[in-house]
Amino acid sequence: MQRLYDFFRSHQPWVDGFWAVLLVLMSLISATSAPDSAHVDRVLVVPLTLAFGVALALRRRMPERMMALAAGTGALQLVFGVPVFPADFALLLTIYAVAVAGSVRASRLTLVVALLAAPLVQLRWPEERSTLLGNVVIVIFQTVPLLFVWLLGDARRTRSAYFAQLEEKAARLERERESQAKIAVAAERARIARELHDVVAHNVSVMVVQADGAAYVMDAAPDQAKKALETISVTGRQALAEMRRLLGVLRTGEQPESGEYVPQPDVAQIEDLVEQCRGAGLTVSFKVEGSPRPLPSGVELTAYRIVQEALTNVRKHAGPEAGAGVRLVYFDDGLGLLVEDDGRGAPLELCVAGGADGQGQGLIGMRERVGMVGGTLDAGPLPGGGFRISALLPLRPAL
Repeated sequence: MQRLYDFFRSHQPWVDGFWAVLLVLMSLISATSAPDSAHVDRVLVVPLTLAFGVALALRRRMPERMMALAAGTGALQLVFGVPVFPADFALLLTIYAVAVAGSVRASRLTLVVALLAAPLVQLRWPEERSTLLGNVVIVIFQTVPLLFVWLLGDARRTRSAYFAQLEEKAARLERERESQAKIAVAAERARIARELHDVVAHNVSVMVVQADGAAYVMDAAPDQAKKALETISVTGRQALAEMRRLLGVLRTGEQPESGEYVPQPDVAQIEDLVEQCRGAGLTVSFKVEGSPRPLPSGVELTAYRIVQEALTNVRKHAGPEAGAGVRLVYFDDGLGLLVEDDGRGAPLELCVAGGADGQGQGLIGMRERVGMVGGTLDAGPLPGGGFRISALLPLRPAL
């Protein structure tokens, strides 16, 4: 049954043509077989029947034009006094087609035609043996089918519009969902990129410094070379531990084994970070002002990463004899960070552009981190040489 229905739907023009031809044949046979007393003008029946047949065959493709053709044909039928015959059934189906697929204005005009058709027919050919009330009842019964098909078509139009609206809404929601997913993926990639940059840049720079120092004193001071190699080993293990933690974020649905991932660094570990830099040969002073207290995890991680990146930049860009100072200030509503060095410094435009080659990501990552917690960052060269990074991290996220 479903296959037959699908066949009819896929061959609608042929099906409509078949019914139109069948209706035309039935009407012509009815007209030619009618007795002379029926007063049927057989000359007029043929063109009227063909006009109704065309309206029936093309009603789906041109509903408004075919409605005009059917209504005009019916008007001619009334004017020339051709009584109702089978071809008038085309008017019924054309009314339905316009109610389904025509414009709203055409549908309303079609409703008017449906309501006027039966009264006009009754006025043209009244039932002589019936009373006025009987004629009114006949008009009502003749109007009901026309009104019913219009209501049925209008209901289908409303249903189709409703489903089209649902499909459009579903498509819009799908597009929004995909857009939000892309934004979330981009944000996650940026976050992981910042973490990887901070971990790799800091630990690898420490290892490079220690390796250079070990190579330099390998023959003259084997003990110092051994100590430098131990520092490289410890730093490498720390880097691997943090790399495992970051990669664990990417493994959806997997539970880390006990002790596989280290916790995220916080403000309390900044002192250990400073000691690590001192062990790598960098002169660093560290000072804490105010009353230390627990901070939101996002602020803790941001503070640690800023200091880590700042000290990494000192080792990479400030020069071999440079020293640095790190100061933490606990305010009532936030945490202040200040990292300064007395090295070579750098032009301000290079800091904004991302480094001499435009590829530096350290300051870019700092600004992104600070912006995520609603803080402010100021970075630039000092007038007398050196570089300063100052940040203020609020305890409450920005609204």
